[in-house]
Amino acid sequence: MIPRYTRPEMARLWSPEEKLRAWLLVEVLACEGWARLGRVPEEALRVIREKTRKYLEEGFSPEDVARVEEIEKETRHDVIAFLTYMERIIGPEGRYLHLGMTSSDMLDTAMAWLMKRALEIIIEDVKSVMEVLKARAFEHKDTVMIGRTHGIHAEPITFGLKLALWYEEMRRNLRRLSAALEAISYGKISGAVGTFAHVEPEVEAYVCEKMGLKPAPVSNQIIQRDRYAEYMAALAILAGTVEKIATEIRHLQRTEVLEAEEYFARGQKGSSAMPHKRNPILSENLCGLARLVRGYLTPALENMALWHERDISHSSVERVIVPDATTAADFMLKRLEGLLRNLVVYPERMRRNLELLRGLIYSQPLLLALTEKGLPRQEAYRLVQRNAMAVWQDPEKDFKNQVLSDAEITRYLSPEEIEDLFDLRRYLRHVDTIFRRVFGDV
Repeated sequence: MIPRYTRPEMARLWSPEEKLRAWLLVEVLACEGWARLGRVPEEALRVIREKTRKYLEEGFSPEDVARVEEIEKETRHDVIAFLTYMERIIGPEGRYLHLGMTSSDMLDTAMAWLMKRALEIIIEDVKSVMEVLKARAFEHKDTVMIGRTHGIHAEPITFGLKLALWYEEMRRNLRRLSAALEAISYGKISGAVGTFAHVEPEVEAYVCEKMGLKPAPVSNQIIQRDRYAEYMAALAILAGTVEKIATEIRHLQRTEVLEAEEYFARGQKGSSAMPHKRNPILSENLCGLARLVRGYLTPALENMALWHERDISHSSVERVIVPDATTAADFMLKRLEGLLRNLVVYPERMRRNLELLRGLIYSQPLLLALTEKGLPRQEAYRLVQRNAMAVWQDPEKDFKNQVLSDAEITRYLSPEEIEDLFDLRRYLRHVDTIFRRVFGDV
């Protein structure tokens, strides 16, 4: 991911230096596992630990990375290049690195460790977004606005309900991400085709336990890529939620609506040509990044079907999609958190827009009241729609007055009953119930 959309923590996690540290951690832990079985001499393990301590504690340098890459130009194999470099650093005891292992033992176990850490960051990001959504939902629990279906005025809601809806969806994302975290937290040190022909299951168990992973119950040369697909699917759905929220904010900021807008900072510029512009640039950016993250899901799904016990058609794909998707998701969530925290809300404009259709939003209670008086539903619908269309087509007309002057309707409903139907409170009487369902008794 380009630096523009990368936060420092993810940049460090997916750096070449951290990748080599993850690789080395697997290799050293495997040596420790072998030493417990007596296959690696204790003195050799002591030397290995001593010579690698700096790299595990302080990390690799850019110069180290460059040297490994230089070796790879000759070997045409990144793992062999890395092992060659480490053997030069460790000395003769370096021969115990990679004992009985295949490249994917180290690569997939290290990748699982990195993917687990990346998702743990994203899960914390989601929790932070949820905290903001909850706070703002209660702030605007009673902020009345029009609900829209097909982009057209429907019936009243509150802005707090909209925020509660987003909160609940984020909670479902949290469950999906937690499931993906469990699915990806598996390593394997089982050899070239997963049979433990040259390595013992105890070594795998030791390495995985030390890295906070679990041994894959069965593997071939690799960890199976349905785990990666589930991981990427959770990120793709998360991105869809972010885009959903951002799209709504963009609509609410439209000049003709202007019920909410992104915070516009002092000194900020909206257009190189038009000094008056205040554009929803953060929301638009989130919509674009969501398309990117969702786009990474298809190659992850296609990576599931590999030849026999493994080929490397998945490898080049994963080098791109996993770091990029997690980095973009992390960036999106922190941007969304700030956007929501600083979102400017205009309750007066919401109330003004609510009244744009001059009472038409009360058509349903009128329809129901007429049916309760004994009219067939379609006949009641005809009477209400007739008056509604007259108001729709004449900006001088008001729906309640139009209804009060309709003799066919007033035959069934008194003026007092009609007046009672045009009461905003009937739409909002269960807001507290919905909030308790979402947030519990707060």
